[in-house]
Amino acid sequence: MSMELHKFYLGNSEDELEFMPIIPLNEDGDNSDDDKIPQELILLPLRNTVLFPGVVIPITVGRDKSIKAVYDAYKADKMIAVIAQKDSNIEEPELADLYNVGTVAKIVKLIKMPDGGTTIIIQGRKRFAITELVTTDPYFKIHYDLLHDEQVDEQDPEFSAYISSIKDMAGQIIELSPNLPSEASMILKNIENAAFLIHFVSSNLNSELKEKQQLLEISNVRTRAELLLKLLQIELQLAELKNKITSKTKADLDKQQRDYFLQQQLKSIKEELGGDSNDREVKEMKRKAEAKKWTEAAQELFTKGIEKLERMHPTTPDYSVVYNHLDLLLDLPWGEYTSDSYDLKKAKKILDNDHYGMERIKERILEYLAVLKLKGDMKSPILCFVGPPGIGKTSLGRSIASAIGRKYARLSLGGLHDESEIRGHRKTYIGAMPGRIVQSIRKVKSSNPVMILDEIDKLGSDHRGDPSSALLEVLDPEQNSAFYDNYLETEYDLSKVLFIATANNLGAIPPALRDRLEIIDLSGYSVEEKVEIAKRHLIPKQKEAHGLAKLKTKFSNAIIAKIIQDYTRESGVRELDRQFAAIMRSLAKDVALEEEVPDAMTEEKIEKILGKNRYSNEIYKVGNPPGVAVGLAWTYVGGDILFIETSLSDGKGDLKLTGNLGNVMKESAATALTYLRRMPRIIISTARSSPPRACIFTYRKVRCRKTVPVRV
Repeated sequence: MSMELHKFYLGNSEDELEFMPIIPLNEDGDNSDDDKIPQELILLPLRNTVLFPGVVIPITVGRDKSIKAVYDAYKADKMIAVIAQKDSNIEEPELADLYNVGTVAKIVKLIKMPDGGTTIIIQGRKRFAITELVTTDPYFKIHYDLLHDEQVDEQDPEFSAYISSIKDMAGQIIELSPNLPSEASMILKNIENAAFLIHFVSSNLNSELKEKQQLLEISNVRTRAELLLKLLQIELQLAELKNKITSKTKADLDKQQRDYFLQQQLKSIKEELGGDSNDREVKEMKRKAEAKKWTEAAQELFTKGIEKLERMHPTTPDYSVVYNHLDLLLDLPWGEYTSDSYDLKKAKKILDNDHYGMERIKERILEYLAVLKLKGDMKSPILCFVGPPGIGKTSLGRSIASAIGRKYARLSLGGLHDESEIRGHRKTYIGAMPGRIVQSIRKVKSSNPVMILDEIDKLGSDHRGDPSSALLEVLDPEQNSAFYDNYLETEYDLSKVLFIATANNLGAIPPALRDRLEIIDLSGYSVEEKVEIAKRHLIPKQKEAHGLAKLKTKFSNAIIAKIIQDYTRESGVRELDRQFAAIMRSLAKDVALEEEVPDAMTEEKIEKILGKNRYSNEIYKVGNPPGVAVGLAWTYVGGDILFIETSLSDGKGDLKLTGNLGNVMKESAATALTYLRRMPRIIISTARSSPPRACIFTYRKVRCRKTVPVRV
């Protein structure tokens, strides 16, 4: 039989055309003689491709093992077995990663590409099934059984109808697909062999690999034609749908609507799918709303919002505003509360383990739990812990939440100067959001959390409003059951929230806000309390943080007290914690360098690590010379001693105060001056002369009249 020439595409570009010789097919749909195929074949795995008998396709070979297999087969008899991989991502497939049925092919042409790659053009000959793996090195070699098609009568009217339908559908797909060449339609019309027609259409079908493999594995030609017809119907529907979407968007497109092209196309796709995703979102919102324990006002607000959302188009600017508002309504825990733990002994144990001392605060929390246990319900008090930094005010709030079994939320109010941060923005503004109170409730998913209002004394105010005034409603037990958030646009019950405020300076809190707080003073820790806190909390924490949990080095009470007195000046334990961190870093270095680590810390070791004493109390133990008075002062870090030294000089009766003195000190100085002016004579001692003289202060000046002995 003579050879025919047909034009085939090589690669993905429409410009790469070449005429390839095609051997005419026999009545079985292939063009091979079984006895010319060797019993042992080289196996070539293919990615994303299924080869059918009689079909010519180009293959780009990239794997080293595959390149060697192709060259060896081409040098021999040009016959090779090709089979599809189940997973194209596997770089080095095993036999289990391949399908069992493939196609024996002949390498028609081997081309070395300019980029160094190799492309082969192969033509399928006969289907086969793997019976035995001969070798895997340097490539697969197999024994196989050839598979023969179960022939049908091509004159059968039903089978003829199948073939005719396949031709018609394939032609329609070519017409609807602008990327397919017009020559493909002519090739279809010239194919007379039914089996080859099925193979040719199956090879060019835009279906998944497993569906093509299923076509290859079917031996009955009629059954193969039925399955191919179903796949063609799906592909034809997809082509028609794509063409319909393109035509619809093209009809709506003009100069002003070019920016909406993709949006219109997406809209058409959603309409063809039977519904818009926004409709599904609205239905999901309605479903969630059924389980909510709404108040009557919230239910009415949600109903109006969802009806408005259904009438709006998703592209309108207000759509996202309404959607976000409804989403907030659904996320808030309306009437959802966590169960309080009324085990007072357990709560006391948790508080004692987390914090040493603070007996008054612990007693107040236990009183609150006791009333709640007996009464079952009460308005939460607004507690305010006032004290210097570093004494554990904020961490105490977390311990309270753990003790009573509630969720924990913390709001840092330091530097807050916008009232909208508390009450929320009007939802019509760009970037509007609810206030931080409502945001915290939304986050913890509970309407009765323990909420810490940290640094309430550091609230700011400016032209945007006064946040402290906005907090009045939040922190008033008589009003916060109906707290109104501007973004939420309805009232929300905050009466079950246990608010705990913290502050460093009670005087910085506005009087109206302070009136709503139950003040609990935390004056700081004594040295003895700090020693216990260090032993129970700080040292174990720093050992764990520095990988020294198994370290046996001990800290005696005297050593801890030395660190407290000589290296810290604070009311809390924050600086003390840093000192222990420095010690642990030094010990960690010794352990890492395998140096000797002491069993117990000594003063010498402490001084080596922390340096010389930063603070000293020796000055307080020295006797004061004449003319030096001793005063006492209160500071955040505890009591301190002030030395006031006098000296004689001629004055004019004026009072000048220098330095950074507070109002109380200025008033004290003014009072002392008034007292001096009122008294005609006051005798004081001075160290200017030896022996000291008795001097008389008068209203205008100082005169030293005579020398008298003065006992010191």
